[in-house]
Amino acid sequence: MHLTICTSLRHAAGLAALLTLSACGGVGGSPGGAESPSPVGGSPTGAPQQPAEPWATQAREHVDLWLHGYALLQRDTARVPFFRRGYREQMLARRSQLGVTTALDVNRERLASRLAANPALVNGQFLPLYFASLDDLRRVVELTLQVQGDPRGAGDARLAQYVALVNGSFPTAADRDWLRTFMQSLTDEHRVFYRGHWVEQQRARAGARAAVDSLWAVHRPAFRRWLSNTQQDRGEMLLSLPLNGEGRTTDVGGRYYVIAVNHPDTPAAAAEALYTFAHEAVITVATTAVNDNVTPAQQRSGESANYTANAAVRGGLLLVERVAPALAQGYMRYYVTSAGGRAPTGDPRAMFESTYALPPAMLAAIRAQMEAVLGGI
Repeated sequence: MHLTICTSLRHAAGLAALLTLSACGGVGGSPGGAESPSPVGGSPTGAPQQPAEPWATQAREHVDLWLHGYALLQRDTARVPFFRRGYREQMLARRSQLGVTTALDVNRERLASRLAANPALVNGQFLPLYFASLDDLRRVVELTLQVQGDPRGAGDARLAQYVALVNGSFPTAADRDWLRTFMQSLTDEHRVFYRGHWVEQQRARAGARAAVDSLWAVHRPAFRRWLSNTQQDRGEMLLSLPLNGEGRTTDVGGRYYVIAVNHPDTPAAAAEALYTFAHEAVITVATTAVNDNVTPAQQRSGESANYTANAAVRGGLLLVERVAPALAQGYMRYYVTSAGGRAPTGDPRAMFESTYALPPAMLAAIRAQMEAVLGGI
């Protein structure tokens, strides 16, 4: 998959969904525009509750299932892959060992070909971040299909907002037909294989999860100023089994963010989750720095998207160096390896900067914005 999609995937899809909701002014008789669905507080769809502690770590089975489905279907050619290297092959091998065949296998060719023909469908990866469970997500998807994507047919103002959210990622009849098949396939995949696999992996990685929590408790206070000053002061970090260093960031409304990051395999690899979190936390700053330093021609050609992808990785390092310098060497090694490079044995900086090259003006712009956000500390 091209880096053009990578840029929108990390950040813009969440914003696009919220803009879609805002454009539905008057849904359910609300003249001021619909309030965006949010994981804060209850709703008819069972949206997840806000954790008592800001930016606590979480793990959600339905999020991993949804991303697992995309990982088995999607061509992943980004410099930093969306999913763990070898994830598809590992999952197919595991399912083969168990003699598992599901509707996802039956429909894989049709789903994958449509996904390749319409890359915008990858923005649907954000959808499960708005829901508390697979049942809630499935119920809203079924309602969206029933009303053909029209929020006015939902019969309830709150549900209308969720229908608008789903339709924002699947706006055409053909897109919604793809969604119908995908949802049916995932339901069967979950029943036959993924439920047991996910529970098994959570048990196997319990030590890694505990290590992430411990490490995050040490470093979270240092990130607090950055998160607060970039209006990301509330949110949660989701540890996701399929993901690589290219996380998923969604503003779900009310200055509440969900950042999905990779789930480390072992306690020794716990810092990988923090590396991805830092990478995602600078998306807005990185995007602004690029947009301020590219020409319209570069934007049209897709060159700016390549810069944005590199800017997020470079910006993540700059943030780590400012607030958690002990993580900097590991961060560089991790992202060099994520891009397919051999893990550096010595100082990784030269290889890191070569892998994620960025014009000096853009790098300077990121530094300047970072200084402004952190207030010179």
